[in-house]
Amino acid sequence: MPVRHLLLAVAVVAVWGTNFPIIKVALAHLPPLLMATLRFALAALPALWLIPRPKASWRNLAAFGILIGVGQFGLLFISMTHFISPGLASLVIQVQVFFTIGMAMAMTGERVRGFQVLAMLLAVAGIVLIGWHAVTDGASITPLGLVMILLAAMAWAGGNIVSRAAGRVDAVGYMVWSSLFAVPPLLLLSLWLEGWPAIRDGIAAADWGTWAAVLWQAVGNTLFGYAAWAWLLVRYPAASVTPMALLVPVFGMGSSALWLGESLPGWKMLAALLVIGGLTINVLWPRLQARWRAARV
Repeated sequence: MPVRHLLLAVAVVAVWGTNFPIIKVALAHLPPLLMATLRFALAALPALWLIPRPKASWRNLAAFGILIGVGQFGLLFISMTHFISPGLASLVIQVQVFFTIGMAMAMTGERVRGFQVLAMLLAVAGIVLIGWHAVTDGASITPLGLVMILLAAMAWAGGNIVSRAAGRVDAVGYMVWSSLFAVPPLLLLSLWLEGWPAIRDGIAAADWGTWAAVLWQAVGNTLFGYAAWAWLLVRYPAASVTPMALLVPVFGMGSSALWLGESLPGWKMLAALLVIGGLTINVLWPRLQARWRAARV
């Protein structure tokens, strides 16, 4: 991979990672479900006129939009209001990888392999450490925040399963058209749970920084991020591109510490090492095994 393309991959994961403190900026004024509504509305409505509908069924698009829009981002935004810090959110939600593996195995009957057990045990150890501090400390994360972010990760995993069922489709078009189905339920939930006065007051209080953060969710995180990632996956093997996603929580925790002053005590660093270590083993071990076998041959 040329250096410029490697830098593009780093830029994508940097956008995805630094997006977590940016979310926190927008949540200072906007109710979380309203913010999620605006994010998916801006990702869908302008681009619908420019990007053709992907070759996926309406049912598939609707299922993905609801799982990702309401399940993943709705719960993520709610949890980040008061219940979990942005840096920890960027780390914990990555366990969607293991939820995805578990769901796929349950559907196909595939057996768990040894390296996957080790990877899951490391990640679970990191989550248990975070959960212990949620109960005993509660400063960076609460028990409710941990539950909500794990449910958000499960919804993300469900979205992964649905998107796999769609087959090989245009990734950007898939995100744009599925986002359309996230807007109505998010708006209804916002009106029901947050109420019109909170919506009105949030919009009135929003400044340019708030709207820039919302716009960044739609344009930077969704359109640029997924478009560039899909472009890289078309040109290079997945084994060369997907490991870069391991840097998302690194950027998330680092940017939260730099921009928001989020503390990084020893237990957070240990939890990050455990979770990221588990993710690394899960992603890289099969590739290392393939190389060893090829070298023996």
